[in-house]
Amino acid sequence: MARADTRLEPAPKIPPVTALKTLAQTRRFLAPYRRQIVLAAIGLVVAAGAVLAVGQGLRFVVDRGFAASNAYELNRTLAMMLGIIVVMACATYMRYFYVSWLGERVTADLRRTVFDHLLALPPSFFEETRTGEVISRLINDTTMLETVIGASASQAIRNSLLLVGGLAMLMATSLKLTLLVLAGVPVVVVPIILFGRRVRKLARATQDRVGDVGSFLDESLHEIRTVQAYGHEDDDRHGFATRVEGAFGTAVRRIRQRALLVAAVILLVFGAVGVILWIGGHDVVAGRLSGGELSAFVFYAIIVAGSVGTISEVVGDLQRAAGATERLFELLAVVPGIRPPAAPVALPASGRGTLAFEHVAFRYPSRPDTPALDGLSLEVRASEKVALVGPSGAGKTTVFQLLLRFYDPQGGTVRIAGVDLREADPREVRRQLAVVPQEPVIFAASVLENVRYGRPDASDAEVKAACEAAYAAEFVQQLPDGYLSALGERGVRLSGGQRQRLAIARAILADRPILLLDEATSALDAESERIVQLALERLMAGRTVVMIAHRLATVRHADRIVVMEAGRVVAQGTHDALIRDNPLYARLAALQFGTPAEREAAEAA
Repeated sequence: MARADTRLEPAPKIPPVTALKTLAQTRRFLAPYRRQIVLAAIGLVVAAGAVLAVGQGLRFVVDRGFAASNAYELNRTLAMMLGIIVVMACATYMRYFYVSWLGERVTADLRRTVFDHLLALPPSFFEETRTGEVISRLINDTTMLETVIGASASQAIRNSLLLVGGLAMLMATSLKLTLLVLAGVPVVVVPIILFGRRVRKLARATQDRVGDVGSFLDESLHEIRTVQAYGHEDDDRHGFATRVEGAFGTAVRRIRQRALLVAAVILLVFGAVGVILWIGGHDVVAGRLSGGELSAFVFYAIIVAGSVGTISEVVGDLQRAAGATERLFELLAVVPGIRPPAAPVALPASGRGTLAFEHVAFRYPSRPDTPALDGLSLEVRASEKVALVGPSGAGKTTVFQLLLRFYDPQGGTVRIAGVDLREADPREVRRQLAVVPQEPVIFAASVLENVRYGRPDASDAEVKAACEAAYAAEFVQQLPDGYLSALGERGVRLSGGQRQRLAIARAILADRPILLLDEATSALDAESERIVQLALERLMAGRTVVMIAHRLATVRHADRIVVMEAGRVVAQGTHDALIRDNPLYARLAALQFGTPAEREAAEAA
């Protein structure tokens, strides 16, 4: 149950941005498409004008056709109305097409911008922010923004024009009745403001709850084997249902507020129309108003009422979109902690690469009270093979994290080829390094795409040569479609040894001077380990190699073994020398190579 309790915690807050900044950034995405905006605006204005013109056509039909019993005028005015309707239909097509196009285009641009920005954020950001929440923002929030730009915004503008134009035509028809209409406006506007604020707050809460659902879903399905192996299905069903019902409950509260808003507006507006009909009807009977004028007035009153009602509905969409937009631009407002300097120092174009840690101190942002490295000093010569050993938490993995410049140290300096990594472009730094992790990453793509990942411009022949060198060609050729075979999500169609050999082939093809190995054979059976070890020997030839070793048998022949403890180097040398001179290494060796009595004594030490 601890797992479920942990995931019920609210999502970490990302630095907020002001509404004005949000609006300015939304305009920035619309700015490149001025032509489409102009065409949409023309269609919108013409369509709104045509709707207002229909009211005058109705007036002429009644007064000059029906009331005057004039067939010619009736035909002429009806033909005029038909022409207006054709213009309105064409303008509506133009408005709908370009507004919808803008919604789709801006959404695509925004998704690309947010994704590009996410790729620039360091791993520390994803340590503190749930991936499911980020995905929810990128997919759901942009979809909501698309609805607003592609529909709701144009409806709001169109109905605002109809509202203003309708009021103008009302005043031109009957000032007395118009004043009655205007007297009811405050009664309608006040509920829009009050309910709108509540809808916006609940819309933001709804999106947060949807993010919780996405995070739980991503975690449960990603780790489905663990879920089923421990019989945790019922607990996960309950956990997911709790989050779904939480999102539903928040959405219901939002829907209730919006429904109350719409109902109140309809009641007030159409109640006012009934009053106007009663008063206007008496004016027609008394001869103060013609039947056509009353018909036109009622038509415009309905237009005004419908516009107010539509605007009240659109306000809910706009409020929801405002919350979604804030969430998206909060992501864009996150400033990467690892960025290229204004004038980056170039790394040497050739050479095998030297590494140096000079009195490095580092604490992870998520664990600020625990030093991961504490005054670490270490040098690795070009083409040297160095193994890092030590107990869990000694700082071995952190060495890799700093070399890849996923983080910068709080103290000291990390250098590659003599260049301080903080003075270099992070992407250039990473182009010097190839990584073979303990758990190889295989993407849901073909063999060719997976191996080519580190060098996208490599030819098929070069990919196949890398697979040959990694002893992967044999099993690849046995796959249903050979090198074009899809490997499934996270490489589920391959064994552990096969995934590892593809990861080695990827590193061979990348051909980078520095190689980082994170105990690449620790999870393999004896046969797979033998093949992978042969592939690693080919990969390490001529390169500077730093390897993390949990199994000392894999590093006995390294040029140098570095023993780490509590973020420091406590000893270094050969395997035999360290067994003789360093108690920590001797204890680790006894646990792995010693007799049962020696292992028991080492565990007790």
